[in-house]
Amino acid sequence: MRCISFTRWLLAVFAVICAAAAGLPGGAAAQNSYALGPGDVLSVEVLEDPSLNRNILVRPDGLVSFPLAGTIRAAGRSVESVQSDLISQLSPNFSNPPTVFVSLEQLAAEDEPQEVVPPTIAVYVMGEVATPGRLELEPGTTLLQAFAQMGGFSNFAATKRVQLRRRDPATGRETVYPLNYEAISQGRSGNGSIAMQDGDVILVPTRRLFE
Repeated sequence: MRCISFTRWLLAVFAVICAAAAGLPGGAAAQNSYALGPGDVLSVEVLEDPSLNRNILVRPDGLVSFPLAGTIRAAGRSVESVQSDLISQLSPNFSNPPTVFVSLEQLAAEDEPQEVVPPTIAVYVMGEVATPGRLELEPGTTLLQAFAQMGGFSNFAATKRVQLRRRDPATGRETVYPLNYEAISQGRSGNGSIAMQDGDVILVPTRRLFE
């Protein structure tokens, strides 16, 4: 049986009682008055992209990580404020602000080792590759390591004209970096050591007729 901190449990129960006394929906009001802490687990749903739905852990540093949104401070804040930040951070990736629901999935346990969920970044692979789609990578993964995880190229890949597309989260401006995979694999280019960032897109175009 998980042993919940009595003080934090008491605060959560008190919030529900106050909500009931005010005639408000108990669950929503209680979560909005509860201050999140390290070890709490949040459930996140994005209606426009269900592949983003997941549970996220409030890390010991008080932060949470979410694909396309980066890191957000959660400790000491309400579920509602974290939800608001997620909508703001995710909005540049959608034509309209996404519909995001955040709820408190689980309170932190005390006197029990916490299962640490390692943070990941999402990198998208398109074009003439073996396995196009989204790759969940560890922070610090290099471009060359990402090439390895996407399973290689198709027979029609223009490996000398690979593109790395990276969007600045502050301005929303996209920069396209041309890459030559053959030069990287032969050690003639140091671009293989580039660290991937959350939201990066690797595009491998189709080879031209005499290319």
